[in-house]
Amino acid sequence: MPRFARNNGRGWAVLLLLLLALPAAAHVIDADLSKLSRTEIFWTYIKLGFTHILPLGFDHILFIVSLYILEPRLKPVLWQATAFTVAHSITLGLAMYGIIRPPGSVVEPIIALSILFVALENMIIVKLSPWRLAIVFGFGLVHGLGFAGALTGLGLPQKDYFGSLVSFNVGVELGQITIILLCWALVGRWAASRPWYRARVVIPVSVAIGLVAAYWTMERLLA
Repeated sequence: MPRFARNNGRGWAVLLLLLLALPAAAHVIDADLSKLSRTEIFWTYIKLGFTHILPLGFDHILFIVSLYILEPRLKPVLWQATAFTVAHSITLGLAMYGIIRPPGSVVEPIIALSILFVALENMIIVKLSPWRLAIVFGFGLVHGLGFAGALTGLGLPQKDYFGSLVSFNVGVELGQITIILLCWALVGRWAASRPWYRARVVIPVSVAIGLVAAYWTMERLLA
């Protein structure tokens, strides 16, 4: 087994653990929404949705990475991302229109648990199962409520409430696709078919993600 492969797997695990040390950042709208045109609002909320994933959404980043590494071809993970997007779009819309109002104290620990679940699943199963789409859809419903929590703090302009909601969701999706493409370019494109891929990439990365998710779960439950 090439030394580079061993070092690469360990490097990914260390990098993921270092996420714990990164400071949290907040979304900021540096403009008066009432003075913006619909086009400007559209781009403003796309940017907010994207930055909610990259670089601010550490938990969502780890969730997408967890989905990707088990089966690192683009088609399977894009199907999972589609299920996730449909689900979080539903709950994000329902929450923003006030139809459902789950407390963040419940939503945030479940989001952390969803990351832990997928990380553990990656360590247990060897091959992607069709039923993972249903699991991802269910977790997407919960993550959508997390997106709603962030968006509620920002607010939506009354003159284009629905349009800005859609724009934010588009930005979130672009962020997710960016993560997938980065994973593919850095790992999947050249390492997926190697015999050491599972032992040196899937397992150490999943262990690192699982440790981070377990820490977040406890932190959020005790907050």
